[in-house]
Amino acid sequence: MKRLLHIAISLFLCTLFTASAAIADNAVRIGTEGAYPPFNYTDRDGNLKGFDIDIAEALCEAAELECTFVTQAWDGMIPALLARQYDAIIASMSITEERKQRVDFTEKYYQTPARFVARKDADIEISEEGLKGKTVGVQRATVSANFINDNFRNILNIRSYQTQEEANMDIVSGRLDLLFADAVVLQNGFLETDQGKDYAFVGPSYTDEKWFGEGIGIAIRKGEDELRETFNAAIRQIREDGTYREINDQYFDFDVYGD
Repeated sequence: MKRLLHIAISLFLCTLFTASAAIADNAVRIGTEGAYPPFNYTDRDGNLKGFDIDIAEALCEAAELECTFVTQAWDGMIPALLARQYDAIIASMSITEERKQRVDFTEKYYQTPARFVARKDADIEISEEGLKGKTVGVQRATVSANFINDNFRNILNIRSYQTQEEANMDIVSGRLDLLFADAVVLQNGFLETDQGKDYAFVGPSYTDEKWFGEGIGIAIRKGEDELRETFNAAIRQIREDGTYREINDQYFDFDVYGD
C-alpha cells in the first residue's frame, strides 16, 4: 500500500512539474493551423503569417516568453494540445461551452460574426424556402459547421472540408451553392481575391453565443493557470499600449476585437 501511495505521489509531482515546465523556462510552443487566412496561413516561402501569428508574437514579447510555432490540421488541434505536442492554441478558436469541457481558455483576443456567401447572380434568399436543396460548404470541426448542422440540416445539403480554402475552391468549381464561415475570413481570404470577385455576402450576420461562443481565445490545457493568466495579462497589455491596434490596422479597417 505504501509503495502504491509513493508511486501515485511521484506521478502527481511529475505531472505537476511537466505542466509548469514550459512557463518555468519561458519556452512555450504554440499550435496553429496555417490554413485560415487572413488569421493564419503559410506564405510561398513556408513562413507562418497572419493576424493570429502577429498577435501571438506580440503576446510572447509582452510576457517575455520564448515562443515557437507548431502547425497542426484543424480537426486535430485540441487532441494535439492534450497530447502535449504544444502548450497553447492560437488559431482563431472560438470559446465555446463544448470546448471548455476539454480545455481552458484565456480572455478573448477578437470576435467576428459568421455569414453566408453565394454567387452575386444566384439570387439566393436565406430562408427555408430559398435554401431548400442548396449545397453549402463548411470547414469541419468548427463553430460554423456546428451552427449549420444544428439549424439547417433538414434544409441544406452540407459538405464538410478539412480547410476553408478547400471549400472556397469547390464553390468556384460549381460544386457548392454557398459557403458559411467567419465573415472576415470570407472577406479577406476569398471575396477580395480574384477567385471571389463574382461572389458576395448574402443574408444576416450570425453571432449567437450558443454556437459562436464568447469570442476567440487561446486554448490551454486544464490546470495550467499560470500560463493562462500570463497570456491574459499580455492580452490586456497589448490592448492598452497600442500594439493590438497597430496589428489590427495592418489587416482590418475596423476593430476586430468587437464590443
